[in-house]
Amino acid sequence: MNLHEYQAKSLMADHGIPVPAGKPAFNEKDVLKIAESLGGDTWVVKAQVHAGGRGKAGGVKVVQGVEALMQTARDMFGKRLVTHQTGPEGQPIERVLIEQTCRIARELYLACLVDRALERIVFIASVAGGMDIEQVAADQPEKILSIVVDPVTGLQGYQCREIAFALDLEGKQVSELTKIMMGIYRLFTSCDLSLLEINPLVVTEEGELLALDGKINVDESALYRQLHMESLRDPAQEDPREHKAQSFGLNYVALDGNIGCMVNGAGLAMATMDLIKLHGGLPANFLDVGGGTTAERVAEALKIILSDDKVKAVLVNIFGGIVRCDLIAEGIVTAVQEIHTAVPIIVRLEGTNVDKGRELLKTSGLKIIAATDLADAAKQAVASVK
Repeated sequence: MNLHEYQAKSLMADHGIPVPAGKPAFNEKDVLKIAESLGGDTWVVKAQVHAGGRGKAGGVKVVQGVEALMQTARDMFGKRLVTHQTGPEGQPIERVLIEQTCRIARELYLACLVDRALERIVFIASVAGGMDIEQVAADQPEKILSIVVDPVTGLQGYQCREIAFALDLEGKQVSELTKIMMGIYRLFTSCDLSLLEINPLVVTEEGELLALDGKINVDESALYRQLHMESLRDPAQEDPREHKAQSFGLNYVALDGNIGCMVNGAGLAMATMDLIKLHGGLPANFLDVGGGTTAERVAEALKIILSDDKVKAVLVNIFGGIVRCDLIAEGIVTAVQEIHTAVPIIVRLEGTNVDKGRELLKTSGLKIIAATDLADAAKQAVASVK
């Protein structure tokens, strides 16, 4: 789960990480009040969307004077920001962050993430701040520094100093970076984050360190114990079908094809999508209803798949182990009756009560195609869209 920049900075400030003075605005009245509270006559206006590359796309602007500030905010509110990370459809701008400016001497990069290969938390730093870190890693790998945190001892002071010296920091800046890194580590572990990125972490002309930008990703699997983080979710920045699926405990990921997939189990879902590709089709989604699903969840899953206009056929592939095939069939029939869809639905059922399930589908009077096995189901699904 991604957070907005202003949410990330609020959490960072709570953990002792210095950030610029600023507040989010949700309308034009907020903008004027924030400008008055911050003082000065120059501000930074930042569109709040879940995407990188905002500056290059016109989503970050430095303005001088109240009139320019109001006009810039007015131009952003209600628009969609298109960056290299959003795709051509862009992301809606429903709020902006107004911040004080600062005088920048140097730009650095600092991030904390989970290295799944090492099974450790890793800090990454670079003197090439303010740039796409992926490009820096590709073109100048020698500028990428990293340290691995031992889960038993946690982040150590000497590791912070190693990074500080490598970034050419000196004097009190070394202790400031140590404080920042320790704060990042506390925030990362206490809130179950998967990424915390500061790009850039700037050295001001006064010699202070300041987190000029902040990005936080929260581990979705840990949200059950991080309810305060769940409340920071912004559904407007997510695919509406993915958000709805999550509310029903379904795992849904939108893809670019036209054959919808509903499967129980991630491995079976991957195999189903592979077979669709093998026979010349393209999956429109990944949807795992889970091992202990119900007829109601199956019905909702089918409705979510069919809400995608790109879907021209649906392949349902269920192995009834924990869940009974007759319950799955019941959910399919219920959903099709409610939606009145003309999209072909190909169903392959195997496992517990499979005969009852197939009989329910057969006697439903609906245009549901029964498949004998998975290969047959994939072939029929591809054929139905061609």
